[in-house]
Amino acid sequence: MSLTREQVSHIAHLARLELTEAELETYTRQLSDILAYVDRLQAVYTDNIPPTTQVTGLHDVTRLDEIVTTDPAMRQQIINNIPTKEGDYIKVKTVFE
Repeated sequence: MSLTREQVSHIAHLARLELTEAELETYTRQLSDILAYVDRLQAVYTDNIPPTTQVTGLHDVTRLDEIVTTDPAMRQQIINNIPTKEGDYIKVKTVFE
């Protein structure tokens, strides 16, 4: 697909770009080349190719977000080691005022 100078000028206007005549000529050629390449990609037969989200074989290692009960003695030991607390709650500095 080939773009005309008028089409590239219109695209530049929509993008609020001020192009010189030299830039207009350059971008007309470059955008036409990009669209020609995309047309070539459309011709590639991919019907029997499964979708791929990544190709490295790596996967995220995450744990389930589960509530785990803590031994009451361990919980009390943690609370006792906190310098600022209010009852059985840990007191932290205010983030939002």
